Amino acid sequence: MTLKLPRTLRLDPSDTFVFAQAAEPGEWAVTGTFLFLDGDPSRLTGKALTAFRSGFVGVRSLGFSTLVVVSEASEEERAQAEEHLAGHIHARFGAPDRESARAAAREELDVAASLCDLPVGSVVAMHRVATDGAIREDFRTLHQRPGVDRSHGRAFLFVEADADEPEEQADLVGLLRDTTAGG
Repeated sequence: MTLKLPRTLRLDPSDTFVFAQAAEPGEWAVTGTFLFLDGDPSRLTGKALTAFRSGFVGVRSLGFSTLVVVSEASEEERAQAEEHLAGHIHARFGAPDRESARAAAREELDVAASLCDLPVGSVVAMHRVATDGAIREDFRTLHQRPGVDRSHGRAFLFVEADADEPEEQADLVGLLRDTTAGG
């Protein structure tokens, strides 16, 4: 049986803008719901709210990632991930001892592994909500659209423009005004 775990995936720099701390690309990841259990999600705003709604957590950095990719893992890699996460749970979140922290980390990794009943390379996104005092997570698998050229290996391709080229501008307010005025 192949052991699989999610790894953080960064297709573009957006995670570095939308989260207070972005996970490093390629970290082993967990859902990270434990980070929100002691607070009131309805009071979250800005980047903290974005992390709550859609952030997986890298086990080394405790940074957030919008996407994870199902990846093969060795027993040694899983054990290392457990130790990293247990270290955070003990030092930063008040686990009474290292063994309790390991048990909590093991449970988090078990949940993460349960999301990986998909082919290696599958990309997974999460949507987390708080309703009636409980936190619910929904997961979806993202698929590449047929016929889309991904040969550049990125979700978006950034191209540097010459300084001499005129800057393109759009009047979004004017467009909205025209739409609402019936034009």
